[in-house]
Amino acid sequence: MHHIDIELIEMTLDVMKYVIGRVSATDHEIGKPKKAEELKALVGETVTSKGVGGEYAFNLWKAHLAKANVPVDHPRNLAFVPASPTKAAIMFDLITSASSIHGAYWMEGAGGIFCENEAMKWIVSLTGLPEGAFGVFTSGGTAANLSAIVTAREHWRENPEFKREKGLIVTSIGAHSSIKAMAKVADVDIVLVDSEEHLTGEALRETIATLTEHQRKCLFAVVATGGTTNAGIIDDLDSIAKVCEEENLWFHVDAAYGGGALVADSVRHLFNGIEKADSITIDPHKWMFSPYDCGAVIYKNMELAKNAHSQQGSYLEIFKDEGAHGFNPTDYQIQLTRRVRGLPLWFSLATHGTDRYKEAVERGLELAQIAGRLIEAHPDLELVRAPSLSCVLYRRIGWKPEDYTHWTYENHKKGFALVTPTKWKNGDTYETCSRFCFINPDTTEKDISMILESMI
Repeated sequence: MHHIDIELIEMTLDVMKYVIGRVSATDHEIGKPKKAEELKALVGETVTSKGVGGEYAFNLWKAHLAKANVPVDHPRNLAFVPASPTKAAIMFDLITSASSIHGAYWMEGAGGIFCENEAMKWIVSLTGLPEGAFGVFTSGGTAANLSAIVTAREHWRENPEFKREKGLIVTSIGAHSSIKAMAKVADVDIVLVDSEEHLTGEALRETIATLTEHQRKCLFAVVATGGTTNAGIIDDLDSIAKVCEEENLWFHVDAAYGGGALVADSVRHLFNGIEKADSITIDPHKWMFSPYDCGAVIYKNMELAKNAHSQQGSYLEIFKDEGAHGFNPTDYQIQLTRRVRGLPLWFSLATHGTDRYKEAVERGLELAQIAGRLIEAHPDLELVRAPSLSCVLYRRIGWKPEDYTHWTYENHKKGFALVTPTKWKNGDTYETCSRFCFINPDTTEKDISMILESMI
């Protein structure tokens, strides 16, 4: 399988042509999913005893399979938290894969890990954390949040009194779904503060006061959000930090989506207090223009993370030997095997400079304000709440939940746009509304106007 032949060279050229076309194209289609049965009918059996050949398989991909995906970087993909990796980052993702670097230990991946660490220094500098704070790249926000909470719990359990106790964390109902998922995996209980607006130190203090004596004993961490996924809301990090300090609780900030906005001068003050966190999650594959998958977990005290996550094994001892001096990313998060997923971010930062990143993030914030003004000016539309970060929640007056769903599917089916409904807590009830999330600086005011007009 490894000998060089003409077919392999031709296949490599085909792949390069495809990549060049994908990176240089200015207009992409929004694909749409098909059922597995439909795709099977189109492509037939592909994994066979003799193989179908690279050229044939690649043509199936181009003709049928590639079109059954929705590119996250399409300027009218405004659903969930989309992504918009730079062309430099996309190209270096190819280099990352082609280089076959195992990014767990310095001994094997020194060059790649060095580059990751250069990018990480910049991210950490945005947070204002004190000297000694650092982080590692993970697969995404869920892995980063899990790594941070396991670190917090293991640190808490250093006190013999808590050795056999099941831990408890507090967060808000606006927190990302990964917080609940991560708590399940870490086997910790979770108490939710019933507020979708920003969590405050006062609301946190009131919630702690309602805990039973045993719950309070088991409470070890608070998870605040630096930009909720649903509405872009930033918790009152400064007042939450004060409560955590008073109550001796680990302060984790999930800024997976919003963390990119730390670079933007216009909103940086909204994150005041993040510099007091014990750990922070930021996803470069969201608002730092990196390809999937690239999350990051940052710690104020790296040693605590190392104590929690460093894996032991006779075959791993060589990596910890005196002759292998260097930074071992695997020691600070849950994954042993890892690709150097921070490499594309490093290359993009090195290519464009951090000023361009600032401009691109500011553009996402500006697009949200533009959308807000267009909605307010339209007689059939209204904002659910003022835009926050790059999220805009709005309603079409008179629409029922099924109207939003039908509209989403129709626009998607036409290959026009992907904008999905969400729910917002209005008093004691949840209302269905529509939602924009702007990441891509290539999205235009015209794109927004056309999407809004399609609602009328």
